Amino acid sequence: MTIDPKDYDYSNIYKLMIGSIVPRPIAFVSTVSRDGIRNLAPFSFFNGVCSNPPIVLFSTVIRKDGGHKDTLNNVEATKEFVINIVSEDFGEEMNICSFDFPPDVDEFKESGLTPIPSDLVKAPRVQESRIQMECKLVQIIHFGQGPGGGSTVFGEVVRFHIQDQLLDNFKIDPDKLQAIGRMGGPTYTRTMDRFDLVRPKAGELKNV
Repeated sequence: MTIDPKDYDYSNIYKLMIGSIVPRPIAFVSTVSRDGIRNLAPFSFFNGVCSNPPIVLFSTVIRKDGGHKDTLNNVEATKEFVINIVSEDFGEEMNICSFDFPPDVDEFKESGLTPIPSDLVKAPRVQESRIQMECKLVQIIHFGQGPGGGSTVFGEVVRFHIQDQLLDNFKIDPDKLQAIGRMGGPTYTRTMDRFDLVRPKAGELKNV
């Protein structure tokens, strides 16, 4: 089947994308508003860009009512945020924060997760998260005008917080991290079933 996205509603194209781009890592983004109200929300359009400087990105979509998520509004206002990596043991609490609460609701309180101070940004970190990244806004790029459109937020990581038991010579132990990823719809995946493929070296491939 060949699909021209111009021929279908954006909601159907969204289903194709989240079912095809899998598994997706989850950015559990904490922010604060201008008035100091804490916000916490998960985003599964999330990845790294480069390491010098360390840049990460996450994307947020425009809601059906045409409004933007509180996370985007807060980042635009304060120019900073924290990305907390999600492990399986607090997946349920993360899922609570996916609900579209009103702007004056503190998702830390709703979910029962624990806010702790950051070093360089005002947004709190999630204590339960084994890896936290304090970020300063670099750029926001907007795509589209209405529902289904979105914004990609680029941030520079200015501080990493990593639990000691996870780290060995800058390598993260995935068994101790127990990160989860997003599939299509309500489905998530664990990261405990893995295999290795060593990148080929010069001379190991034919015609190279």
